[in-house]
Amino acid sequence: MTGILIDVTRLVYRFTSKRLPTGVDRVSLAYIRHYGAQARAVMRHKGGKFVFRRAESAALFDWLLALGTQGSPMPTICKGLVTGCLAQQVQGSILFNTGHSGLESDGYVAMLRQQQVQPVFVLHDLIPITHPQFCRVGERDRHMARLRNAVQVASGIVCNSQATLDALRALCADTGWNVPPAVVALLAPDLPGAATAVRPMAEPYFVFVSTIEPRKNHLLILRVWQKLAQALGDTAPRLVLIGQRGWDYSETTDLLARSAPLRGLVTEIPACSDRDMVNYLEHAQALLFPSFAEGYGMPVVEALAHGLPVIASDLAVFREFARSVPEYLSVADEALWAQAITDYAAPHSPRRQAQRTRMAGFVAPTWADHFAVVDGLLSEVARDV
Repeated sequence: MTGILIDVTRLVYRFTSKRLPTGVDRVSLAYIRHYGAQARAVMRHKGGKFVFRRAESAALFDWLLALGTQGSPMPTICKGLVTGCLAQQVQGSILFNTGHSGLESDGYVAMLRQQQVQPVFVLHDLIPITHPQFCRVGERDRHMARLRNAVQVASGIVCNSQATLDALRALCADTGWNVPPAVVALLAPDLPGAATAVRPMAEPYFVFVSTIEPRKNHLLILRVWQKLAQALGDTAPRLVLIGQRGWDYSETTDLLARSAPLRGLVTEIPACSDRDMVNYLEHAQALLFPSFAEGYGMPVVEALAHGLPVIASDLAVFREFARSVPEYLSVADEALWAQAITDYAAPHSPRRQAQRTRMAGFVAPTWADHFAVVDGLLSEVARDV
């Protein structure tokens, strides 16, 4: 196979900053696990792109796969940056950028062209363009620049869902951009196996796994819980919020801090190990996922893969991979959410059992399937050289 390069700039920055991995980061790690043995690491630093030798690449990949917890990567990085100045003969190599990182820079695109690599980008979503109201100010323009540069220079694009590919094609049709070779490769869950037999809490509880930000719609669920608290008091089910605080979360956290009915009913867990996550998933009544927009929705896949029912907003991307298994509810109707949660919290809930019966037909995507699609794209790219 043609030489493979993996741009790890985003991962290195996040892990050296002690940030927990996001869903995008976990996809990037999957690419390292799959291609790392035959790949070299690429880092961008102060306007330059440095291609590490195999020895430094292997050491850096190992550190990244350990989520940045095993020692300091700085000796490896420094050595890689120094020797990388002498290892720039990469013409014809496949270069994976799996996290949108750097694509807003015209200089990055010029560098890719100068070095004559074949870039393959993983596209996670177009949400800053399709739903700018849920994103930081200026993010729409930045994402437009990323997409413009990507379609101009890409040898191939890997979309995480048909919904993402459809959005890309619609954008290109509106702007007059050409769509490069693109494939859909669904993402796989990779949480560890079975949980312990010990419940995290005695009471019935629901989990909401997500970074806290406006798009994820935590306010809907918290308003529902206020109503449940008023109606049921201490017998109301519990809610576990698992996820880091992202941006513009003050309205959500203020409600958590100031609402007396929520005290004792809602637990926020900003840092959760994978094993603890599995334990919360496998003992919960259901996963709640009322997001306004998603490129994919990994928590939905993870929950279903662990046998946990899902109550989610009615998004086309969820139906793409979860089909008719979850309960799909309108994010405009708090009463429907309150009723569903009440029903699923009941002992021997018929409504919950009906979803568990539907779940028997659910088959989670696998990384083997994902990379079979990607390898097919790489073969097409190689034929076009």
